[in-house]
Amino acid sequence: MHKIKANMDEQLKHCHEAPFYTLGPLTTDIAPGYDHITSAIGAAMIGWFGTAMLCYVTPRSTWVCRTVTTSRPASSPTKLAAHAADLAKGHPGAAMWDDAISRARFEFRWEDQFNLALDPETARKFHDETLPRRRTRPRTSARCAAQVCSMKISHEVREFAAAQAPNAIAEGMAQMSDKFREQGSEIYLKTE
Repeated sequence: MHKIKANMDEQLKHCHEAPFYTLGPLTTDIAPGYDHITSAIGAAMIGWFGTAMLCYVTPRSTWVCRTVTTSRPASSPTKLAAHAADLAKGHPGAAMWDDAISRARFEFRWEDQFNLALDPETARKFHDETLPRRRTRPRTSARCAAQVCSMKISHEVREFAAAQAPNAIAEGMAQMSDKFREQGSEIYLKTE
């Protein structure tokens, strides 16, 4: 990991910022069978630092040749790494995609979550293995029980607050909107 930025900087310098195509890079070599994961870590970093294209790595890339059955699932970690790099670079489309699925998750819109997922088919399959599809999907997170689901509790708190002081939420949101505009209307603040 500590060599990725230096290598990318050298490539940009010597190739006059020509688009760079990267395989990997593997961040460690101790994980045969998990090459797609060590590569995705490196791919996210080198994507952030400026590579133009990423090549996927299969779980067994250092041991055997690719096949159709190893290629499809292996491409998802690289797609995820590319998306993470786009987020790190501030790409607005990447942020919009993340925000959309976050809103769908908070509002328990399961079908939207599946459709917005990097791999909708796998997301739906994994969900339905543990929470079989019913007429309606649960209004809790799949990760926790209903009594401790932070998203469900947040909804309950909002409903309680609305019943206690109907205008309080709108007034609070208006105050926060004013503060947001006063601070420049920037969603992501620059850090040093």
